[in-house]
Amino acid sequence: MKTRLGGQTSLRLFLLFTIAVLPAIATDPARRTVRATGLVRAVTSVTILVPRIEGLGGSQTLIGMVENGALVDKGALLASFDRANEMKLFRDAQSRFDDADHLIQQKKAEHLGNAEKRISDLAQAEADLKKSEIELRKGPVLSAIEREKNQVRLADARAHVASLQKSTKAREQADKAEMRILELQRDRQKVAVERQVRNSERLSVRAPLKGMVALQNVYRNNSMGHAQEGDQVWSGSPLMKLFDPTLMEVEVAVGEPDGAVLVPGAKAVVHLDAFPDATFTAHFSSASPVATSPLGISVKTFIARFRLDQKDPRLLPDLSAAVDIGVTP
Repeated sequence: MKTRLGGQTSLRLFLLFTIAVLPAIATDPARRTVRATGLVRAVTSVTILVPRIEGLGGSQTLIGMVENGALVDKGALLASFDRANEMKLFRDAQSRFDDADHLIQQKKAEHLGNAEKRISDLAQAEADLKKSEIELRKGPVLSAIEREKNQVRLADARAHVASLQKSTKAREQADKAEMRILELQRDRQKVAVERQVRNSERLSVRAPLKGMVALQNVYRNNSMGHAQEGDQVWSGSPLMKLFDPTLMEVEVAVGEPDGAVLVPGAKAVVHLDAFPDATFTAHFSSASPVATSPLGISVKTFIARFRLDQKDPRLLPDLSAAVDIGVTP
């Protein structure tokens, strides 16, 4: 009898717990959150590289750079590099270009003089031909020997005129070909001059957008650190990042079982590890459509981005953060 009453009492207590306690747990918003960790990123950012020089590559000598954390406007000078070698190459290329251009002008004058002489020779030959034709008309009053001489002179004059006409066309074509070769050589030197001008301009790196500067670590003096004036830095290596501090987001990895929280309108609370007392709010921006995982790891995750609602100088790229994502009921 006691056992029966005890079982009824336990069942009654379980039913009361189910009716009164579980609904409260299910509707408690503090229990319906998913925590994820990630890094703060800038929505708009660009990596500034050490300029690549056309032609000879290698390292560049840094002679000036903005300070870390500086706010710059679009078009502001970020870094400048030594251009002594490029100016020397520019002067050499400009000198060769000027020489080629002067040679073209000289050849044009020479070809013009030769063309005038050929025209004069052809006119003289045509005049001699007409004179020979007139002399041949005197045949009836001349002796046979003189008539034969006039016929030979006429044939020679005709051959001479034909030869000059043919040689004139050939020489005109040869002059055009020679001028084309010289022009191509000059244009090649012009390309070299323009290349050196571009190289010189590239050695002054300017900001492509308005934002904040974050210097990158480079290898210098057998250690890693920010580049300084006088350092030799390799072309194409990252020098700094330029980002817009007014638009920041947090990139987190959300486990596949918790992927249901990544819905439009989802809200989140962001805690920075570097500033434990700082709390920010964010809203869901985007997420990868498919959960993925690194090779050899069975747990798959979605890469999600939450746009921060506040602007704060403490929100800097690459800061680690914890994100509490609220689940939509």
